[in-house]
Amino acid sequence: MTARVLIVDDEPDIRELLEITLGRMSLITESAGTLSGAFECLRNQSYSLCLTDMRLPDGDGIKLVEHIQRQYSHMPVAVITAHGNTETAIKSLKAGAFDFVSKPVDLQKLRDLVNAALKLSAPVSNPVAARNSATRQVSISGSSVAVQELKQHISRLARSQAPVFISGESGSGKELAARSIHQQSVRAEGPFVAVNCGAIPAELMESELFGHIKGSFTGADKDKVGLFQSAAGGTLFLDEVADLPLHMQVKLLRVIQEKSVRPVGAQVETPTDVRLLSASHKNLAEEVKQQHFRQDLYYRINVIELAVPSLRERHEDIPEIVTQLLARIADDNGLPQPVPVSDEALAALGRYHFPGNVRELENILQRALTLSENSGIQLQHLDLTPSSVSSSPRPLAQTAPLASPATAEIFSLGMGFSLEKHLESIEKQAIEQALMESRWNKTAAAQLLGMSFRSLRYRMKKLGLE
Repeated sequence: MTARVLIVDDEPDIRELLEITLGRMSLITESAGTLSGAFECLRNQSYSLCLTDMRLPDGDGIKLVEHIQRQYSHMPVAVITAHGNTETAIKSLKAGAFDFVSKPVDLQKLRDLVNAALKLSAPVSNPVAARNSATRQVSISGSSVAVQELKQHISRLARSQAPVFISGESGSGKELAARSIHQQSVRAEGPFVAVNCGAIPAELMESELFGHIKGSFTGADKDKVGLFQSAAGGTLFLDEVADLPLHMQVKLLRVIQEKSVRPVGAQVETPTDVRLLSASHKNLAEEVKQQHFRQDLYYRINVIELAVPSLRERHEDIPEIVTQLLARIADDNGLPQPVPVSDEALAALGRYHFPGNVRELENILQRALTLSENSGIQLQHLDLTPSSVSSSPRPLAQTAPLASPATAEIFSLGMGFSLEKHLESIEKQAIEQALMESRWNKTAAAQLLGMSFRSLRYRMKKLGLE
């Protein structure tokens, strides 16, 4: 079935140009010169794509974008903006536009945009494509409310070309969220290139991102393709983007605005076609306030923000995540599956605070599987940090009261009473309880008791607990 495209623009010349260009792509087109005319067309006909100008005689193109998002969410809409009007383009992307093109319209960019947009509304025509589509699912584990909301947000973002900033704590799964957006998008067949901006030396950053030509600097003995070019037709994920040096932030801003890169030593720019996703565990707005990150770049990469919840915000997902991580670890090491985990171990993981999130959980399970010698993971194999065993740590006295009214009547002042011995008894009880709760980890026990490790060792020796 031939796709039908709605063109909305008040300039007859622009409408004619778009109609001719799309007609040569074997597409059926219908045109409207006003906002009200576009609404009328939408009521009477279904479309695979809408192209709309931002300035219309009877209203703003943003209203049409919002209307289509509410009433025809399956249909992508792209906007045509004035050259250099990035603020309007960002506003349209926030409203739900698939992408934008600037006037004067570059016909090749327009054709690329249309082809990409039509993939979103095209029906699956063969079983192979159906299977490929089915595999493009969010791979984030869990069924908690937080994860369900995250998956829904990712599904919506996958239908857009807008830059997305992914926020969240270290180890929470920001790269996994980025991959999920890519897998569900029209760019899924293209490459997904991830780079940690904090891991590249500042002097090599430009060459890594944009490439260089032979002889452009000492050691450049051959041409190098940059990461932007490597990700052409796909997605580029800039992890820890807050670590970019300021001089590179300026160059990245230009690449985003112009959609082209200039390799080091080159005289001309090369067009680039990538979906840009970025992430950081830092508060990017605070980095802007501290003047560590450019405000103009912040608004360009943070068109839409996706917040990834920490593991402690979705504790109910831990059993499912444990099962999947252990299956992967066992598979990587050629071990039999499934790996049994005791109820006590699973309960302890459920109470743990996980400052390192899913990455820490994976490390804990990797270590536990090694210590268990493949016989099944027990509580003693986890080696959790006691100070993080509960998301809301309780005072030691609430866990097992050391001086309740019942025990207070055991002693009475008078002949034979020694205050020093009585205090030593209470101190001994407290230390023994702390050692039991920490599974005899003295450093952790000292933290529970609010004293230094050296003080704990001194008191244990004094009380005969060594």
